[in-house]
Amino acid sequence: MAKINSIDRAIDILSLIYDNNREMGISEIARELDVYKSTVFRTLETLEERGFVTKNENSKYWLGIKLYALGSVAGKALPFKNLIQPYARAVSEKFNEVVNVSILDETTIDFPTTILIIKETAVNHSLITANPPLGASSKAHYSAVGKCLLAYTHKSKLDSYKCYDLPVYTENTISNWDDLMEELEKVRKVGYAMDNEDYEIGLTCIAVPILDSNNKAVAAMSVSGPSKRMRQHDYKTIISELQQTSNEISKRLN
Repeated sequence: MAKINSIDRAIDILSLIYDNNREMGISEIARELDVYKSTVFRTLETLEERGFVTKNENSKYWLGIKLYALGSVAGKALPFKNLIQPYARAVSEKFNEVVNVSILDETTIDFPTTILIIKETAVNHSLITANPPLGASSKAHYSAVGKCLLAYTHKSKLDSYKCYDLPVYTENTISNWDDLMEELEKVRKVGYAMDNEDYEIGLTCIAVPILDSNNKAVAAMSVSGPSKRMRQHDYKTIISELQQTSNEISKRLN
């Protein structure tokens, strides 16, 4: 299928800024994407004119308000978001912890990522530093929600990513594909996943998949909190509540 290079380039630039989660200059973008600075400049000028990026006083670019508007509309269009939100809120209130719901983004080039679509924050309780905003993306292999989503991804799709190394964040991060595939098999058997300080020391998450009628994970829901505080809970109770909630959502989805 033929592609339009200028559109492809614009998407590459927007995706790069989004993935880096910070403002970026023309030279840095050109270097990262291995394209001419003049090409990056012309593309950014067009994107800025249309409101898809903004430029600060240091001539660095960030995502524009137009993308926020489009993202808000797209988020509302997700067929299950409004259905899941009350369930996520109920779980958060029951355990007084943060509850996140994420979906899988398989369009990334190097490795699938998760996208946070629902966030329920407990009163007077927060995470430590890993506290991503709505719409944030994360590598799927280190998070509890990511493991749940990958566990129900077709093996051929996972195999296509095996030429890429798994980024390591802590001593608990799964660092090779054999171990990851073994972990995903375990997730399918027990019906839940753990992030036991895989990404950040001091942070623990427990997640379950939300399955459709074809046994595909359309989303995953997690309970997260500082490890010390999470250990005060009965993990079995959290897992049971998440699984019961997931089953109820699945019934309504199907």
